[in-house]
Amino acid sequence: MNPDDPLLKILACPLDKGPLHLLSTDALYNPRLRRRYPVVDGIPQLLPSSGEQVTDDAEHEELLKRMAP
Repeated sequence: MNPDDPLLKILACPLDKGPLHLLSTDALYNPRLRRRYPVVDGIPQLLPSSGEQVTDDAEHEELLKRMAP
C-alpha cells in the first residue's frame, strides 16, 4: 500500500468509522483511538481484533510524526 492508493480515501477504522492514516507500507493508524492496524502483503487487516492498542505516549507521538500527509 502506498500514499497514493485510492483505497486510502475509503478505508475506515472498524471501531469508530473514522479515517485511517498510512504510517508506512505496513501499517495504518487511528490516532483518535490510538490503534494501529497491520497491512499484510498490501492488504489492510481491519478486523477489530487485528488492531493493536498503542498505550505508550512516546510511541503515540512518534506515530503522529510518521503519519503520511
